Amino acid sequence: MIKYNLKCNNKHEFESWFSDSKEFDRLKRRNLIECIFCQSKKVEKSIMAPNVASTKLQNKQKKISSLEMKNFKKDLIKLRKFVEKNFEYVEHNFANKVREVYYDKTNKKNIYGITTDKEKEELKEEGIDLVNIPWVEKDN
Repeated sequence: MIKYNLKCNNKHEFESWFSDSKEFDRLKRRNLIECIFCQSKKVEKSIMAPNVASTKLQNKQKKISSLEMKNFKKDLIKLRKFVEKNFEYVEHNFANKVREVYYDKTNKKNIYGITTDKEKEELKEEGIDLVNIPWVEKDN
């Protein structure tokens, strides 16, 4: 993943994540990148500083204790309950419903559901960012 600082022709600045450096160019060619403030399609990369992680930190592997694992599971269950309470479950129709929400700027409905890897890739190519949440069983 790579994060770019972006700037539109109206001087709005914002950030966006891309799977790699070529993805920005591909989406820009297809006119799928737009300003989050004014919806202008004239968006360019802005100056940014790289974020480089230390190899020492990358090579360290932390062992997770059973207490940390239990706390992590509790947090995931709380997240699941929050999503179930505040989002509409659209089942396997997620890809179509998320497009409706994404392209209708007046519709700010929160939804969650199930999608295939192929549908996820198609949505990604359209510039629609998704978040995968580990769905922990409540009674497990």
